[in-house]
Amino acid sequence: MSKYFEEPACKDCKNAFSTAFKKLTASQLEYLANNKLCSQIKKGKTLYEEGNRITGIYCINTGILKVYKTGIEGKEQIIKFAKPGEIIGYRSVINGEAACTSVKALEDSTVCFINTQDLYKLLKENSELGIELLQIACKELGEANSYLTDIAQKSVKERLAEILMRLQEEFGTNKEGIINLILTREELANIIGTATESVIRLLSEFKNEGIIDLQARKIKILNIQKLKKISNIF
Repeated sequence: MSKYFEEPACKDCKNAFSTAFKKLTASQLEYLANNKLCSQIKKGKTLYEEGNRITGIYCINTGILKVYKTGIEGKEQIIKFAKPGEIIGYRSVINGEAACTSVKALEDSTVCFINTQDLYKLLKENSELGIELLQIACKELGEANSYLTDIAQKSVKERLAEILMRLQEEFGTNKEGIINLILTREELANIIGTATESVIRLLSEFKNEGIIDLQARKIKILNIQKLKKISNIF
């Protein structure tokens, strides 16, 4: 990770109102700015790996990072995509355990590191920060429960339709209508828990039915209502 760049200033951060630190006082925000460490991570580089001991949390300033677990024979299970304004690593830090996931940059990214001691100091001073972290943890737990339900009750086709809609909702589209997050077929398979070949076949099926358009790894949704019907989301 390179340190030779202009660090983002906390008080001027464009993600200020979407991070867990939005309720900090001016003096606490200044303390955070003076003690954080910011780094750039190149696309494809790993921030930390499952099983590592991490000594603080990370706040995403720019870029998108993939959060995943590694299963049998090294197969990835993607847990989430961390976007600007989100924090990662807090569960392991607060629990005092090794990292429960691995994190890799999907594009050139900038992250800010807050060590455990500074995090605890801010938590003791500002109860609203603790509430924010608790709410984030509850939201992620709810998403995990929904995912387990989908795995148990939905077909691969239904899960793929649902994830395509969620990706468009979460990351938006460019002026051509293409989903802003570009993923490999393997990564799509690793989100919904299936084989890459199944995703390739289903994407081709969706394209032939006029539901989506494919341009290499780029995906454009043409008929959101058909996807919604396939996904069984009501």
